[in-house]
Amino acid sequence: MPSPASRLLPPLLRLLGFRKEFERPELLLQGVQDRLLRPVPYGPHRGLGPVEVEVDVHHATGWPVYRVLPRDRTPDRAAVYVHGGAWVNQIHPLHWRLVARLAARSGAAITVPVYPLAPVGTAATVVPQVADLIAALVDRHGAGRVTAMGDSAGGQIALSAALLLRDRGVPPLHRTVLVSPALDLTLANPEIDLVEPRDPWLARPGTRAAIELWRGELPLTDPLVSPLFGELAGLGPLTVFSGTRDITSPDTRLLVDRARAAGVPVDHHEEEGLVHVHPLLPVPEGRRARRVMAEVLAG
Repeated sequence: MPSPASRLLPPLLRLLGFRKEFERPELLLQGVQDRLLRPVPYGPHRGLGPVEVEVDVHHATGWPVYRVLPRDRTPDRAAVYVHGGAWVNQIHPLHWRLVARLAARSGAAITVPVYPLAPVGTAATVVPQVADLIAALVDRHGAGRVTAMGDSAGGQIALSAALLLRDRGVPPLHRTVLVSPALDLTLANPEIDLVEPRDPWLARPGTRAAIELWRGELPLTDPLVSPLFGELAGLGPLTVFSGTRDITSPDTRLLVDRARAAGVPVDHHEEEGLVHVHPLLPVPEGRRARRVMAEVLAG
């Protein structure tokens, strides 16, 4: 059973209109055009609170790439966190708050790429560069001390990058941590039909419009776009968070089953009645998930 606070989320999200752009593709595409004309700020905000972290930034990739470090500690573990937002929305203060708290609690240095949003950035250009960022950390720390992380669209990018690194011969990562990941961008799983009416946030029409911008010239079944179509054997362990009032949850279950069948260790945390990316939200189930994530990073 969801907590009392979590039971308030579905009506609150509907009241605030979170689903509007995902129900009406024309609104989502108008939002994309608006953000191309007036880009949204992306840097860490002042509301990170009393969390003891330091932040630096470089532009070696051509994008802003931030690093969030625990203050007064020398990190011996590292991670890359890829933010969600349907590939078309900028990193949100909730992402920064999550990353800062994870860095402070775990002692890991967390790299946060502010990748170009679709249609400027596409799967063919963004995923390989995220894989390069992870590979650079592997070279520095060793694969067993590096974690790939991402939520929603960022979960897709993180898992696709992990598959690409496996194909390049990079040793398995310490973990890949996925929060409500987008996994099969065909959105063809019939189980989605049962979940979509209960999802207060996501719907397929607007999601498909974002996907068309993100996939570029690649087919939807390319693992750079839809990691569920990739061969999973040889990946390092997965930790996956999902909620049952989320249209990504049916494909998350498929990932868990297929990964385990391929010999990949999976730690799956599915919360009944919880919404999309609940580990980022101020609810008891989110706090529980964040504790698990910090423990994973600490190794």
